[in-house]
Amino acid sequence: MIGLKTGTVKLVMHQDNWYNEAKRTIKELKDLLGNTAIDIQHIGSTAIASIHAKPIIDIVIGVYRLTDIMSYVDVLGENGFIFRGEDVPNQLLFVKGNFEKDFRTHHIHVVKWNGTEWNNYINFRDYLNVFPEKAKIYDELKQELAIQFPKDRKQYTEGKQQLIDKFLQEARLWRGKQQLIDKFLQEARLWRVKQQQCDSRFAN
Repeated sequence: MIGLKTGTVKLVMHQDNWYNEAKRTIKELKDLLGNTAIDIQHIGSTAIASIHAKPIIDIVIGVYRLTDIMSYVDVLGENGFIFRGEDVPNQLLFVKGNFEKDFRTHHIHVVKWNGTEWNNYINFRDYLNVFPEKAKIYDELKQELAIQFPKDRKQYTEGKQQLIDKFLQEARLWRGKQQLIDKFLQEARLWRVKQQQCDSRFAN
């Protein structure tokens, strides 16, 4: 199942076909945008394996400048991705779905690559996938809010924000530690190569 009426909230169990649809959509967007899209990723709750989600595929496109995407508005529209402008600061939104029935299947978020918004999307997704106990807390809150606000997506979204902010802070710290570990591992590998080269010279 993919798609939901605008403004409503309905959560369903995670479905593997969401990954397939995201992969297909990413390929389509890459074909349309070429090198203007530095990177395109599947984000949001449909990209987190252990939680319920609204059946709308969220995709983030990273660009050097938000204005870079503007020359593609028409061609994206011709392929079903309709421009909705700046939905939140520093982000442009395209939506896809059945507009006669007010039904949305995809949200395409365009942000500055490697900027705050990009990193927040990626860090949040990766953090909850790595730490299922955190994902469970988020999932339980989402389900409570969905029961409270089935026809008010604004209230549903606002109700999640405090926990999202908390997890984003944790995710940034976790990402920083991971990057530091990766740096040390790379240095260790280089050191090992140099040691092996030295050992080889002495052996000869």
